[in-house]
Amino acid sequence: MNHLPQNLDDPLAGPRLWAHIMYGLHAFSAISGVLTSATIVGAFLFGWPSIIAVILNYIKRGEVRDTWLDSHYRWQLRTFWFALLWGCVAGLLALTIIGIFAAILVLFVAGVWVLYRVTRGWVALVDRKPMPVPAP
Repeated sequence: MNHLPQNLDDPLAGPRLWAHIMYGLHAFSAISGVLTSATIVGAFLFGWPSIIAVILNYIKRGEVRDTWLDSHYRWQLRTFWFALLWGCVAGLLALTIIGIFAAILVLFVAGVWVLYRVTRGWVALVDRKPMPVPAP
């Protein structure tokens, strides 16, 4: 079944397509962390596809204000910024010898969390369902 916009009169067809593109860019970055020597979180945060997705998100998010798609745009941004927070926590933990093991655990858990969030969000977008995010 084709989930791309079918009705060109739908005002959300373009923004929904952009959300698919952004999920795809995030997924590409995260998967490259799985398939290469980079960590999932590292590839997600510092890979060009995710950086481009975040920039696109900030540029396009005004088009989805007060719609169900707004939750997807916010879900993607929250995923990125919380992954950055956990990456910083891991970096601080790694400054100590004992913390290195905790940092590795934090990066692993954060990586699984990123994969979960990208997958869950993209599946919900395909089903045209909003994401559970706190009110702005």
